[in-house]
Amino acid sequence: MIARRSLLKASAALAAAPLAWPAQAQEESAWARIQARGVLSVAIYNDNPPFNVKGKGIDAELARLLAAQLGLKLNLLPFDADEKMGDDLRNMVWKGHYLGYGPADVLLHVPVDKPLMDAERQVLIFGPYYRERVVMARRLDRLPDLESLAALKGHKVAVAGQSLAGWLLIGADQGAYRDLLTTHLPDGTAAARLLRDGEVDAAAGQASELYSVLGDDKRFFIEALPMPRAPRDGWAVGMAVKKPSVELAQALQAALNAVVADGRLAKAFAAAQVPWQAP
Repeated sequence: MIARRSLLKASAALAAAPLAWPAQAQEESAWARIQARGVLSVAIYNDNPPFNVKGKGIDAELARLLAAQLGLKLNLLPFDADEKMGDDLRNMVWKGHYLGYGPADVLLHVPVDKPLMDAERQVLIFGPYYRERVVMARRLDRLPDLESLAALKGHKVAVAGQSLAGWLLIGADQGAYRDLLTTHLPDGTAAARLLRDGEVDAAAGQASELYSVLGDDKRFFIEALPMPRAPRDGWAVGMAVKKPSVELAQALQAALNAVVADGRLAKAFAAAQVPWQAP
């Protein structure tokens, strides 16, 4: 568990994160409407382990923590991801889906990414609460060293083909490792389970996915994917609200700061076996 001093520093870092509230007319009724009805509607992705699987996971718990900190009841709105992030922001934040659901008051698990923030003029992205990375896990008794991908020769590797890790490995060194890969997997947790059960020698995916299955099992070692094209610093995920809803964003940021400072956010990650630190 992170020491209280570290948590307080993390809270301060989050409060000072890239949050320049827009100098524009606010939608003053948004936060007032939420307070009046006493319910916070939070959109989270379906089938997104370990953040949400059937209403359980880190994002589901964070939604509960934020609502409780704000003194509100929670209306959880799980949804299936569309093809592009912009579609999800339109459907769940500022417009609503053509099938009749949404928008929510806030969407979780949004990349806090400047190009995305600049491109999506209808939303306000803020509140980074986790930094995701692409990593590889390996069985130490079968693969003791991994200075480069060349060490994978002769070993089976599991990775979801339709993922960033899969894209990187499939194309690495002009496809030199394709024959080693098991790629017909839904996500990194499935890859990690194959590794845990001894069916492969290594697995790649997002850090949260691999840790949620392998935890601190000493048989395995988890490290950055050893290739130049892998994003070493990863990417932060945060929240998004409708652009004019500045008061709501400020209230949510304050709630996030509070659950960081008292350790509740770290506890939610620990429950999923995922290490947490301020993004």
